[in-house]
Amino acid sequence: MAEAARSAGKRRRRFERPIFNPRASLTLRILAVNIIALAILAGSFFYLDNYRRQLLEERFALARSEAQIVAEALLGVRADRMDRLIVQIGKEQDLRLRLYRPDGSLAKDSFRLAPPPFQLVDPNTEPWYMDAARKIDEAMDFVLGADPVPSYVESDRANAANWPELALGQKEGQTQVFLRYAPDRTPVITAAAPVGHDGTMLLTTRNARDITLSVRDARQTLAIIVAAAVLISVQLSLYLARTIVQPLRTLVRAAVRVRLGRDRAVVVPRLPERRDEIGMLARAISDMTAALRHRIDGVESFAADVAHEIKNPLASLRSALESLGKVDEPDLRNQLTDIAVHDVQRIDRLISEIADASRIDAELSRATFEPVDLAALVASAVGAREHRPDSAGLAIKVARKGRGPFVVMGVPARLERVIENLLDNAVSFSPPEGEIAIALRAQDEVVEVEIRDQGPGIPESERDKVFERFHSVRPEAESFGDHSGLGLAIARTIVEAHDGTLTLRDPPKGAHGARFVITLPVPETEDA
Repeated sequence: MAEAARSAGKRRRRFERPIFNPRASLTLRILAVNIIALAILAGSFFYLDNYRRQLLEERFALARSEAQIVAEALLGVRADRMDRLIVQIGKEQDLRLRLYRPDGSLAKDSFRLAPPPFQLVDPNTEPWYMDAARKIDEAMDFVLGADPVPSYVESDRANAANWPELALGQKEGQTQVFLRYAPDRTPVITAAAPVGHDGTMLLTTRNARDITLSVRDARQTLAIIVAAAVLISVQLSLYLARTIVQPLRTLVRAAVRVRLGRDRAVVVPRLPERRDEIGMLARAISDMTAALRHRIDGVESFAADVAHEIKNPLASLRSALESLGKVDEPDLRNQLTDIAVHDVQRIDRLISEIADASRIDAELSRATFEPVDLAALVASAVGAREHRPDSAGLAIKVARKGRGPFVVMGVPARLERVIENLLDNAVSFSPPEGEIAIALRAQDEVVEVEIRDQGPGIPESERDKVFERFHSVRPEAESFGDHSGLGLAIARTIVEAHDGTLTLRDPPKGAHGARFVITLPVPETEDA
């Protein structure tokens, strides 16, 4: 079983192995893919060999038939007409006809009786490109493993001993066809057929140059097509590589500069003219870089604010503790102790709020949103608030505008935290016996929650600042340090993480106080 598992693992690793070297550049990969496709097209050269073989087989069958027909014709012709018939057939069919006696001596030769209808070509008289064509023919035969073909050589001896096909045909009494190569490497097809039964043999010879020329013409045409395709493919591949690789390299260089942080003014190109995936990637990286810079700036600012906010209570605590050892009066010692306890509580509250604020983004990015009924969430928060001492005498009224439902997608605990923070803010600013109005509105695409108090309101100049961390405009009667200044900042962060908005709007005409509005998108419904 273990051996089977190892074998399966090896097979899986073999299939998972990348086709190309992962270190190879994208340009080389694009070129390789296109060249491989053209290499498959170039494989058509090997098909030409099959084409040549088919032509030769057809010519073999033709040579056999011709030899048999001529042998039958010579058998029935009179002696005084035989020479004329041999010359006529040789001239009309581009053949060389030789008739051998039973003892192997040459009786008749059409080339001696009349001018030859064809001549073998001397390769030394041909241009250089024909020599190159012959080299290609030899290379193709070598690559394909073709059987060797003997050379055609004319001997000064005119007997049948030079032609093995004559002896074989005479022995077996059947027509024999042989293939040889002429000096210019064109096929020479000979056929030996018995004439009668006395041992007389007929030898026909044909130089089938048209087969070689036809194959070479087809190969040349295919080579031109493949060469043109390769040239066009390379040019298109390089163009494609430039349109892909060049912007990618530009993005890489910009990303490296951003990572090194040596130039905060570096601009990641957005490539607005491109509407393809490269353009989408460029804009995504640009937006990501901007968000990253914003996040880094926020972290730096947050760290500075934290240090500043904690430094104040620490300085007060240090001063109180240092003075405590020098004071003997009980009332003053009690006062210093109260200051120290208050500062410790303030530091503890700051640390808790800071820790909560710092992990909201990360927590919500991993959270799974679920349907949340904001009406039920508000009712629960209001019910818990009514029994707290700081809410004594305050009236909290909830009104629903629209039929609902008031359902959004989110994290219930975090959205409840938003409602609680806004209620805390409204309670702290509301006058005694005041009223806090909460209104829920369900519209086509959003759900709004409005929380309005009857306090002094927030000046227009402070409306954008109240959502900043550690910024707080508190009532004068409230004890210093009772609030961290993070409540509204945390609330806005949570709402924005739910793709919503938290804004501070003007109160209705004739009213006063602060009016906070939460806007959250309703969940998308799938069509039935």
